[in-house]
Amino acid sequence: MDLVRQFELQAKACDKLGSPLYGSLLRDIARDIGERGPCAAVLDGYENIRFESALPLRLLAGVHALVLSGAADDLAPFYPSSGAALRLRDPGDAWVAFRQVVIDRPEWIRDWLTRPPQTNEVGRAVPLMAGLLAAVDANPLPIRLLELGASGGLNLRADHFRWDSGDIGWGPEDSPVIIDDAWRGPVPQWLVGAVRRHPRVTVVERRGCDPTPLDPLSPRDSFALRAYVWPDHFARAARLEGALRLAEKIPADIVVTGARDFLADIQLMPGTLTLVWHSVMSQYVNEDEWQAVTAELERLAAASRPDAGFACVAFEPQNNSDDRNGFRLTVRLGGAEPVVLARAMPHGVPAFAYPKDSEA
Repeated sequence: MDLVRQFELQAKACDKLGSPLYGSLLRDIARDIGERGPCAAVLDGYENIRFESALPLRLLAGVHALVLSGAADDLAPFYPSSGAALRLRDPGDAWVAFRQVVIDRPEWIRDWLTRPPQTNEVGRAVPLMAGLLAAVDANPLPIRLLELGASGGLNLRADHFRWDSGDIGWGPEDSPVIIDDAWRGPVPQWLVGAVRRHPRVTVVERRGCDPTPLDPLSPRDSFALRAYVWPDHFARAARLEGALRLAEKIPADIVVTGARDFLADIQLMPGTLTLVWHSVMSQYVNEDEWQAVTAELERLAAASRPDAGFACVAFEPQNNSDDRNGFRLTVRLGGAEPVVLARAMPHGVPAFAYPKDSEA
């Protein structure tokens, strides 16, 4: 897929997900690439990159980082995240200032292009925790929580987040992470039952892996996490800030390695449920690596038994399928086949029951 098409598709996604600023800028970038303007120059060498590598989001994050650092004063008034005195403006007017930033800071932006997006999306805790509650409902043991592609590991603290949806919610009511309107339509009955039976869960281990993790306790890395959040998404930014505060209190261990090598060292432990989860990360893993990851998950599934359980919770887009209705939450319990329990929008909320018989 050529670069113009990649940026056009990402523009449509940003429009759909409620970011008119990014939708407008991405269309301008696509046009600039076609005209061989400064955006084409800064993207030189990336013509063959896969769409799944999220190149448009890498470029946008690099520019957002400049805005947040105070190094893009003319663009800041268009970015609600900047703290500048914002006036009512047409997002389309941001293009002139954005284009000048690309002209002025190409090396900075090209450095950000080398980084896979590390959104560490806190809203994805809603489908992930739904999957975890389904697994605990089936095998109520203390949990070893292991995350593949953990980034800063913020969602390894997801049991300390609070989500609400109408008359039902889960998690500490005084949590600094509050996720409102977590479900669209009725919460599926399997989850309602699991919430009632498990108002709390016991997590005895929090560990993840990432080839290039971010440290949420580092000012530099927490700044990067903020840059990946879209500047007109206030709820996402607020969830991130709450999760960063929790990270200061609740330790989690992130190993600098790929998913295959991480899983190769994992063995099931008596008296615990080893739960591996991942969200919107498989697209960044090459095919050979993912086949090896799948083999390791199969090994763990085959070893599962009632007193040393295994579960895999995944929230991922589906290759070669229509994801307009949300990404799939799948849960695998022990050696059973994965089951689709729900869907959710790419940032995790809102989630909704899928398929219909999952409510039965």
